[in-house]
Amino acid sequence: MKQTMRLLLVALIAGAVTLGGYKLFVEEDTIAYVQSTENTSFIPTNNSSTAALASGVEFTEAAEKTVNAVVHVKNTTISRQPSNIMEYFYGGGEPRAMLGTGSGVIISPDGYIITNNHVIANASQLEVTLNDNRTYEAELVGTDPKTDIALIRIDANEDLPFVPFGDSNSVKIGEWVLAVGNPFNLTSTVTAGIVSAKARDLNEFDRNPQSFIQTDAAVNRGNSGGALVNTRGELIGINTAITSETGSYVGYAFAVPSNNARKVIEDIMEYGNVQRGILGISAANVSNPALRQQGINETEGVYVAGIEPGSGADKGGIKEGDIIKKLDGYKIGKFSDLSGYLGAKRPNDVVQVTVLRNGKEKVIPVTLIKLETYELSDIGLEVRNTTKANLQQRNLEYGVEVSRSLTQEMQRYNLEGIIITQINDQPVRDIDDAKRIMNRRDGQDPIKVTFVDLKGEKNSFIFR
Repeated sequence: MKQTMRLLLVALIAGAVTLGGYKLFVEEDTIAYVQSTENTSFIPTNNSSTAALASGVEFTEAAEKTVNAVVHVKNTTISRQPSNIMEYFYGGGEPRAMLGTGSGVIISPDGYIITNNHVIANASQLEVTLNDNRTYEAELVGTDPKTDIALIRIDANEDLPFVPFGDSNSVKIGEWVLAVGNPFNLTSTVTAGIVSAKARDLNEFDRNPQSFIQTDAAVNRGNSGGALVNTRGELIGINTAITSETGSYVGYAFAVPSNNARKVIEDIMEYGNVQRGILGISAANVSNPALRQQGINETEGVYVAGIEPGSGADKGGIKEGDIIKKLDGYKIGKFSDLSGYLGAKRPNDVVQVTVLRNGKEKVIPVTLIKLETYELSDIGLEVRNTTKANLQQRNLEYGVEVSRSLTQEMQRYNLEGIIITQINDQPVRDIDDAKRIMNRRDGQDPIKVTFVDLKGEKNSFIFR
């Protein structure tokens, strides 16, 4: 009897080992399903698909459409570095060629290429290399430092692949995008990510606010000027900047919206400069603490703090104290939304402005006016044509108004609003006079500026 029990126990153990071995080494993996009494969901225990594939997004077609139209831009600049103390103080030194690199996007079959202004700045020679390693010398067509956009052109004697423009206003947060460029001299690099934010202003205290598309697609040095495209292969932005403590990508990249970039290059091609349309208001975000103290309880929108006499806003009927909520139905949550939308508009365009006034919304058509400014870069000031009313208020016949300070040093003097009447003792009636005087002066000569301040007092500064 004991012998029989031992044999039975051995048989049971052997059977268990055989069955376990079969399950472990022979039988294929299966998918387990979890069923709920409320609803049914199927959860695979072995998930090898990526998030992009799981959502049905396919990147290969967009990459194939884009990669051959994104080029490598090489910028050769000549600099003189002093080799002794005399050259350091009085100038001179041996000229040295320095090479910078970036990216560009072909936007037409005849060789027009859009890139960043900082990629081609101060270039003595521009060279463009296509994805198939063909190299061409490029010519500079025009630049706009304010938006950091530049237009160059190559002559390939044949139609080139190009990236069509998309509508950056229709881009949605969370939408998949590709960044295409040449980081670290690695040609034709494609990275994927999503749109992290829109209308992002990197410096909220800057008087020249920007409105960037933020993405988490990896962008590094050399990506500047490259393409940010949607999954259809349409250009929705020009990669321009990153925010990083290390100098390399850490998850935040920023692109100039394609609508703004397209408008800039079209202006350059048609007019030779950028035509900027403005409402004619001074404004602030409703989230400003000072407005909270005035009883403004709105959380989104732009508060109208002042109206420029004779502007489109003035003629259209916008009033001080209005809160702008929409432009052409496009939601305005903060000032960078407003500046970004208007950045794609031109003077004389009509914009439907939705304002909140006395608790009720009202739609007001406003014709944009031309923003005419000129940068006196040698003294760190930007000037614009002023109004007749402003001149009459200070008993002046002519002059240009300081619209903003360009350097931290000049910002200390609070010169915004003063009227410059003379430069180097020559009358300045408008910004064209200012351009003519500055262009004719010797670059080493001092600059004498005569102006009338906000109190109506006349003063002169000499800049050396």
